[in-house]
Amino acid sequence: MEEIKFDVEVRKSTGKQTVKALRRQNMIPGIVYGGKSGPTVIQLDRKKFEGVMRLHRGQNVIFHLNVLENGQKLRDYAALLKEEQNHPVLDNVVHVDFQRIDLKKEVTVKVALEAKGDPAGVKQGGTLEHILWELEIVCLPTNIPQKIDVDVSALNMNQSIHVKEIVLPAGIKVKNDPESIAFTVAPPRKEEEAPVEGQPAEPEVTKEKKPKAEGGEAGKEAGKEAGKDKK
Repeated sequence: MEEIKFDVEVRKSTGKQTVKALRRQNMIPGIVYGGKSGPTVIQLDRKKFEGVMRLHRGQNVIFHLNVLENGQKLRDYAALLKEEQNHPVLDNVVHVDFQRIDLKKEVTVKVALEAKGDPAGVKQGGTLEHILWELEIVCLPTNIPQKIDVDVSALNMNQSIHVKEIVLPAGIKVKNDPESIAFTVAPPRKEEEAPVEGQPAEPEVTKEKKPKAEGGEAGKEAGKEAGKDKK
């Protein structure tokens, strides 16, 4: 599990205009929440953060946040990145959420599943289908794996690997349904037979569309301080 030290600064003010000004200065507004302390609104250097994420994209990383105020160290937090919001057009980061963690207490995270090996069924003409791309696991923060490799080489045609059959590292529990299929080898698809010459093709069956129900979704509750920052 990668552990990274990262400096962040306490934000003195919040609100729409403040976060717009921060973004113009190449700073990212954010928030740290969780644990016994209340939320801390922060700001961090965009280039440094995006540089870290380019190196560790798709991986779980423990951030050791060095929280500064007026250039002086105020406190430090061990934290996981819980949400990263990007601009819909420019795709640059516009807001981040960190969750404080206790390195001695278990956390729930999602970890990527990756297939290893060449399935026997694929060599026979089948196709490996990757059904489940992540596992939701529970473990100590320092035991979080970057990914979980699954050996699929023994899979024959029409065989599957279920969650309960995946070999996990020591100290890790899984929250997914144990009967869920993670990988399967599907047989080759049969080509549709062309109609015999002189024989009419089957008529196309059409289904009548059901009318849409009137009304829309109920309005969602307005967000609190962090929600305002993300606009």
